[in-house]
Amino acid sequence: MKLQWKQPVRSAVIDSCIRVTDDGTESINKKVFFIFTIYSTSDINIQLKLGASSSEEAAAWIHCLKDSALKASPCQANNFPSSKNTCPFLRSQSMRTKNQKNSLHWPFRSSVHAEAMTSDVTAPSSWKIFGCQNGLRLFKEAKVWDSHGGHWDDHPAIMAVSMVDGTSEAIFLALMSLGPSRSEWDFCVYSSSVVECLDGHTDIIHKKLYSDWFPWGMKRRDLLLQRYWRREDDGTYVILYHSVVHKKCPPQSGYVRAHLKRGGYVITPVNQGQQSIVKHMLAIDWKFWKFYLQPSAARSLTISMLKRVAALKELFKGKQGNYSSKCLSREWLRHIHLPQTNDLIENEVEKPASAYVSLMDLNEEPDEFFDVPETSEFTDGDQLENEPSSELCPSGSNHPEITPAAGFVRKLHDLATQKKGYVDLQEVAEEDTLLYCYGNSLQKDPTCTLPCSWSAGDSSWFVIRGKNYLQDNEKITANGTLMQMVGADWLISDKREDDLGSRQGGIVQKHAAKAGSEFFFIVNFQIPGKSRYTLAMYYMMESPLEDHPLLYKFVNGDDAFRNSRFKVIPCISKGSWIARKTVRKRASLLGQSIETHYFRGKNYMEVDVDIGSSAMARGAANFLLGYLSTLVLEMAFIIQGNTPEELPETLIGTCRFNHVDPSKALLTLS
Repeated sequence: MKLQWKQPVRSAVIDSCIRVTDDGTESINKKVFFIFTIYSTSDINIQLKLGASSSEEAAAWIHCLKDSALKASPCQANNFPSSKNTCPFLRSQSMRTKNQKNSLHWPFRSSVHAEAMTSDVTAPSSWKIFGCQNGLRLFKEAKVWDSHGGHWDDHPAIMAVSMVDGTSEAIFLALMSLGPSRSEWDFCVYSSSVVECLDGHTDIIHKKLYSDWFPWGMKRRDLLLQRYWRREDDGTYVILYHSVVHKKCPPQSGYVRAHLKRGGYVITPVNQGQQSIVKHMLAIDWKFWKFYLQPSAARSLTISMLKRVAALKELFKGKQGNYSSKCLSREWLRHIHLPQTNDLIENEVEKPASAYVSLMDLNEEPDEFFDVPETSEFTDGDQLENEPSSELCPSGSNHPEITPAAGFVRKLHDLATQKKGYVDLQEVAEEDTLLYCYGNSLQKDPTCTLPCSWSAGDSSWFVIRGKNYLQDNEKITANGTLMQMVGADWLISDKREDDLGSRQGGIVQKHAAKAGSEFFFIVNFQIPGKSRYTLAMYYMMESPLEDHPLLYKFVNGDDAFRNSRFKVIPCISKGSWIARKTVRKRASLLGQSIETHYFRGKNYMEVDVDIGSSAMARGAANFLLGYLSTLVLEMAFIIQGNTPEELPETLIGTCRFNHVDPSKALLTLS
């Protein structure tokens, strides 16, 4: 199908420098839209902000615009980039005097709702089925010491799975709605309200629960939750929750506030988008007195809450596909209170203030399969999971000098807490730090057993483009890396830390002073917020750069070429379900969705990734940082091969971070 129009109010040239970001929901002239922003890497201050009436319509636009930008890229050819200024500015064009017809090939819904990707690797599942009720398959997590699922934790993670006769969008809207339609299926929640909208993908919500399904004598319960959502490229919706404390919603008289350790929904379209597989997971501490009820009674309450999926299933079955997404959308959006914007399309848009953001919320390549071998839909290697604490703890040319100042770190966190008004229950108190040089602020531990440490990852975890990928789309297991990981930094500062490779006293400049032949490759993830975190990886090789043609082209090429080639594959190999759902196990072209800056030194190349430039990532960070000290995070970096001469691909390097504690990030002061 084609869309045609005449005399548009504004238009823009789509080229290889165009980027599109998904900004979630926003209220404009008292109407709520799903917002996406188009900007040029040549001048990020000039932007076009557009809105759609539904998430699916916004996704179709984003998909189409990204696809057009990739096709327009001059860097996909085999020729070597010759200029640093090959990309023109995003520019508006007046067409009032022209009667020119333009056509845009609009993706059909079936192309947007691609079938969910299946796992490349099968392994024993850490989720064990223990029953089936009302058409729901019930699973529980099994620990490494309980591989047969014979033991129950006090607050176990339980999952209900079922097929629902509805589109993923309609089910998503039903789950997000806090209005009257929720009473048609949710027999647990008495009332719901939005306390605060943090951004287009994240909010704080308060839920009061009915008491008639509780055991006799049990006091009423309520929940204060942070809610984050996103839509995947295949039409899958992910909704994640965890408990928080917020100054605008303190504990209320007559209610005991339960603690949701982790929970959420995954809605995956199947059968050409006409049906969806719904997975609902909960791990709740109901805050019983120990002697009041046995753990089995608490589990029964959690299972009863999961049975809402069966009610949702019957609701959609009774509607026979006539459940109105538009009505649900209006109802959901009526209950959110977003900042008002007067104009839908703007030339200059100020970026929202950055909050905690996920390192991994990146745009996925349209042609990629899963690039980390999955164990199964219900497995994740989550065998050494440490539960986050359920208790709330108190909370240029002149380069900064690293100093031990744990007290100042604590003040920064306290100020951040006062500013944002809420605290993740997983946050912990800060401890003293030590003095390190750049490239050595995290300890190395090849055994990956010490907390707050790094090691080189296992390359066989990742799959990359094979020799004949252009013909058969087949990927192969990676075998080794081009460079060796030699250091890592975990820093906290009051500003963004750029060009770490040039810092005097760091490992890069120490080698440069010796006039050695070593070449370094640095990847620097910059996580802005009230406290700005820096996670940097240092890789080194001793062979001449010229011996590796694709890496040589990348190091000496222009930014457009670099943006079209540099990829990351993230993976949480050990950690909770909610954290793993925050991270996508697929290769992502960083420069296509996130502002990326490149620094070329005498003996190094540095890639600085400004995570805060992705609105969706800011919401994900509120989940990931809260669980970071309980995770094993792995990543691999690749320069994408696009021609037969550049295949098979080779990993630049891998990394593995073990239980990195935000409170132990090393403070840098200007």
